Formats: sequence, structure tokens, C-alpha cells
Amino acid sequence: MSRNGKKRAKEELHDMQSRRDDRELPINKVGVRGLRFPIHVRDRARQVQDTVATIGMFVDLPKEFKGTHMSRFVEVLNAHGSIVHVENIMEILRSLQKKLNATTSHIEIEFPYFMSKRSPVSRKSSLMDYVARFDAAACGPETDFLLTVRVNVTTLCPCSKAIAKYGAHNQRGEVTVALRFKKIVWIEEVIEMVEASASSELYALLKRQDEKSVTERAYENPVFVEDLVRNVALRLNAHPLVTWYKVEAENFESIHNHNAYACIVKGNGPESQTSGAQPLGNILPPTGKK
Repeated sequence: MSRNGKKRAKEELHDMQSRRDDRELPINKVGVRGLRFPIHVRDRARQVQDTVATIGMFVDLPKEFKGTHMSRFVEVLNAHGSIVHVENIMEILRSLQKKLNATTSHIEIEFPYFMSKRSPVSRKSSLMDYVARFDAAACGPETDFLLTVRVNVTTLCPCSKAIAKYGAHNQRGEVTVALRFKKIVWIEEVIEMVEASASSELYALLKRQDEKSVTERAYENPVFVEDLVRNVALRLNAHPLVTWYKVEAENFESIHNHNAYACIVKGNGPESQTSGAQPLGNILPPTGKK
């Protein structure tokens, strides 16, 4: 291709996103979601855990612009290295604001988190997986950080136990805890609080003697979904570092054609508020930093 041809080809690469939009509607969040990326997370027992996160990154878009530049989100992420260190989340947010000329920026990082557990009687060790999530946002100079942990448990119905001649219906329940805090709160702490609040915790590996123990423990500790969220909330209320929380529980009912659900929210201001700078939980400093 001649020099003039190359020049014409370059001129034809129009920047459509930067064109003016006349609909007078700003967009709160626009960006990319579903990016898979390696991440380092602090592990209370083993110091560090390597896992793979699913990441979303977003910024606000003023009403006068037609679109955002999606490729720049991926550029910002990769500019911080081949592995995301959770401590530099705020750096990523600032880079998004600068790179995309935005007032606000958001990042969501969801990942599987593993803990080694021993069965209650045989003491067999196995890995249990949980789901953890970091949500961080920057609005001008203000920042916010939210830790969310999702834990599966067993619940046994108190009403069924009280009225049935034989046994009681039980099921798996899912508890989701989102929280803000003053200083580091370990993911493991949240998991332990949730599991202690249910009829029984779950295990990846159970022998027959373990199944007997788990079944009997659940029968001796029946909880409604309402009991479950209240039990978790009481433990969070007693934690000196927790400043805000939202506890949700959903039981996947074994004898009903519906699920049972309950929720408790505690803290200052609405759920969506940006409550000022918050420290990052489960932080792993980048290599060479302390």
C-alpha cells in the first residue's frame, strides 16, 4: 500500500465513542464484565492463596459522549502486571478515572476461595470451596470497599421437627454476607461465623461416622431462615471491626416448591452509599512492598 493509501486508511478509523450524543442521558456505569484474571489473596492459614477471579470494571459516562473506550479497561488491568495484587485495587480505580477521564470508577472481583477442613469424627482432611467478592469504587477522591462472602450450610426446620413423628425436613441453605470494616476482616472469619450460625456446616468429605454426626448435629440445632440471619447478625454485631453489613439467607426447601429467604441490613446510611475510605481486607502486598 502506498503512503497516501496508508494515510487514508488511518483517517477512516473514526472514534465513534467520542462523538457527541444528544439524548441528554448520562450513564452511571459502563465498562467490561466477565474478564478472567489471576489474583493473589491473603490466606489466614497459608499466608497466600492463588486463584482466578472474574473481574468487572466500570466508569461513569457523561451525557455528551456516545460511548466509552472498552479496550482501555483491559489496558489498565494489564498495566498492573500479570497477576492482580488486591492491595493495588485503589491504584486500578485511579488509573481508570485517569485513563477514561471519569469521575467515578468501579471494580468487582469474584473468585473461588478454598479452605482445608477436617470431617468431625474421622478427621479426614479435604478442601471446601467458597465464593468471595471484592467490590471497590472511587468517586472523585472518595473510595469505598465491600467484602462479600457466600457460604453454603445445612438447615433443619424447627416446625417440622416439632410436629413430625419421624425426623424433620432439612436442606442446603446459602448465606451471603456483605460487610464494611475498620481494619482487616479475614474471609475465614466470615465463613466461621456463618457456619456456626446454621444447623450444621458442610464438608467435602464425610465417612459414615461423620454423616451420623452431621445428621444428629443438624437435628439438635434446628433453625428457620429467620434464625439463620439473626444468628449471623449477632456475631457480626459483636465483631469490633465491622461497621456495616448485609446478611442474606436462602433455603432451598426440600419439601416445598419455593425457597425461604430472609435479610438483615445494619449500619449507617443506605446500602449503596460510598462511606469514605475503607481499608482492603485479605490484602497481599505486591512483590517488594510491605
